[in-house]
Amino acid sequence: MATDEIVLDGFLDDETAPGPHDGTARFRLTVSPTDGLADEMILPCTVTDPVMAHAVLHELRPGDQLRVTGHLRLPRTPDEPMWLDINALEVLDTAPLMSTPETVTTSVLERYGPYACVIHADTTTVPVWTETGVWVGTAADLGELGELIETFEQRHAAGET
Repeated sequence: MATDEIVLDGFLDDETAPGPHDGTARFRLTVSPTDGLADEMILPCTVTDPVMAHAVLHELRPGDQLRVTGHLRLPRTPDEPMWLDINALEVLDTAPLMSTPETVTTSVLERYGPYACVIHADTTTVPVWTETGVWVGTAADLGELGELIETFEQRHAAGET
């Protein structure tokens, strides 16, 4: 039995895509082991099992929280990419549904490390919460997002809620 498998939790970074061969899929996983942005990484992932690839392509949405198990493939030359070859995948939490066929909206769920926000096309305000669901606040616009998160982190570090 191979012992070099790794298990990572992260968020689906953007839309999944078909892989280079039939029955494969690719996606990018955002992994944030700590609250520090310097520790965050985006890891390309490949699924070669046809059944799992079909599920990845048709059931996952950006923002879903995933637990993946696989083998890390390191580049052998400078022009080769690094990726995680996935052999098990579990959906830990699904991204909030932004619209239904009856109420199509132009909203986007964005993640900033351990924070999530919803950007609406029809308003400049940006509601923000932590990935665990703790309310952070509302930024007046995207330009104030960093300041809102910094203020929240300072309050949180000081023990205020």
